[in-house]
Amino acid sequence: METSKVFFTNLRTSPLSNLLDKMERLVKKAGLTTLELDRKFTAIKIHFGEPGNLAYLRPNYAARMANLLRREGAKPFLTDSNTLYSGGRSNAVDHLQSAMENGYNPISAQCPVIIADGLKGTDYRAVELNGKYCKAPKIGAAIVDADVIVSMNHFKGHEQAGFGGALKNIGMGSASVGGKMELHSSSKPVITADSCKGCNICVAHCAHRAVRLNEDRIAEIDYSRCVGCGQCVALCQYGSAVSADFDTSEVLNCKIAEYTKAILDGKPHFHVNFIMNVSPECDCWNHNDAAIVPDIGIAASFDPVALDRASADLVMKAPALPGSRLTEAHHGETCEHADKFRMIHPDTNWQSGLEYAESIGIGTQKYELKEM
Repeated sequence: METSKVFFTNLRTSPLSNLLDKMERLVKKAGLTTLELDRKFTAIKIHFGEPGNLAYLRPNYAARMANLLRREGAKPFLTDSNTLYSGGRSNAVDHLQSAMENGYNPISAQCPVIIADGLKGTDYRAVELNGKYCKAPKIGAAIVDADVIVSMNHFKGHEQAGFGGALKNIGMGSASVGGKMELHSSSKPVITADSCKGCNICVAHCAHRAVRLNEDRIAEIDYSRCVGCGQCVALCQYGSAVSADFDTSEVLNCKIAEYTKAILDGKPHFHVNFIMNVSPECDCWNHNDAAIVPDIGIAASFDPVALDRASADLVMKAPALPGSRLTEAHHGETCEHADKFRMIHPDTNWQSGLEYAESIGIGTQKYELKEM
């Protein structure tokens, strides 16, 4: 496989060149504007951040990207899908409120904000893939309907995947609530009777008539009918319908790669990683711990696999920050050239996702880093 180009800029600025200017020059140099963008619905896939978390990307970057795309004739919109877990982003009403609180709204971002899988996480398209793990990934409809995908990714650690970058933001972030159920678990959902309110929503919306209320008005699942789609988990507002267990890090990362392939195949795409505020865990938490390494820079590429590999390598080379979880766990060591993500989350295996993504043709781990 040929080597992919990854363009990189550090975070040094001057009165004549701020970070927004540097980002715009970077993505232009990397080739974003060579895409056919005129009159194309262009999804800017981004993470709006769970309320209370402050490590997510500042909306200024998204606004500059939206303006750049609009100048090229595109119809850009910011998007993300609802979460599987309960929280500030598990439905479109709360999700949009959370996005607004974190600065993402049509005024600040200068483009519409659309929740990709709809009000309750049920607005999705099953994209035929016939993968090893996922036969038909369930993707938020707005992302499937988009003509072009541009991902803007906060590069950081992740407690299940090892790190979160382009593949994680696209593959898991674009999945509908039922899709996230498939990503996280190979088992079918279960009903926790103690918390079930007998509201009947899961019964009314089960496409396979697998859920019913028993004589005590507690939901029960008929597993002879259940296909494990996760829509009951998506719709339950009381946390009663839940996933029974979770896949290993290796399987999760491979599933994320398959979802990414389903989203990107046959569609123009471009990706930007912001290697700054590298927190040890995902922006889905309602807090963010201290960064584990100094801010490094911004990287961009057409190849999300090469981009994630280059970003991981840059983090590996960087020294650990004093007072971070990394140095506390390793007695003040600088940890240069060490696998910092495995050091923080020893049960994870981020390499498995990149290797599998490469094997199914999403991109290559071989890259040329072109510094600006």
